[in-house]
Amino acid sequence: MMGWYGSGMAAFGMLAMGVFWLAPFALIIWLVMRLLPGSGDGERRPMGYSALEILDRRLANGEIDLETWQAQRGALVAAQRDRK
Repeated sequence: MMGWYGSGMAAFGMLAMGVFWLAPFALIIWLVMRLLPGSGDGERRPMGYSALEILDRRLANGEIDLETWQAQRGALVAAQRDRK
């Protein structure tokens, strides 16, 4: 029979095509939402070292002495306590 395009395959073909295009589109949306800063479930990823970690590293590397470290650490802890 000329002119027949299969028995019921058109509906399956359209469904398959829809899934084919929906899957990459959903993946792109998910990646964009995941990579944007401030988006998601409120979970924060660390962007770098905290001020206290940097200060500790400077002491460990010998860049500052113990008295300077204690004074700066005290100021940082007080500032963090005042923010809360």
